[in-house]
Amino acid sequence: MRIGDLAAASGLTTKTIRFYEQTGLLPAPPRTPGGYRDYPGQTATRLAFIRDAQSTGLTLAEIRSVLALRDGGQAPCEHVTALIDQHLAGIERRLAELANAREALRCLARRAAATNPAACTEDGICTILAPDCHP
Repeated sequence: MRIGDLAAASGLTTKTIRFYEQTGLLPAPPRTPGGYRDYPGQTATRLAFIRDAQSTGLTLAEIRSVLALRDGGQAPCEHVTALIDQHLAGIERRLAELANAREALRCLARRAAATNPAACTEDGICTILAPDCHP
């Protein structure tokens, strides 16, 4: 399959497919006598996997590591499970940080609503941003 056909079938650009090949996500395909890339049919499946893995938040480096295991004949399930656990833990941390930020901003919004700008002194830059609202 030529790269244009593969791009149309996968919904990716030819530039993206070439990038994936250069970065090791796709093996180099055989070439036609005229020098054109001739991708095997299963390349579309591999590209769909890459797209789906990216949509879950896996990085290209992580996806490459999964593909390397599979290409080496190993089932990557344990590795994928570890990656998922790492990403979930990161999301949980980020959610906690966002919840703290939300509470601090709510506190600041209440303070801002009750603050008279004319009463703002030159002692500080802005009394609304006093530190007692930060967790």
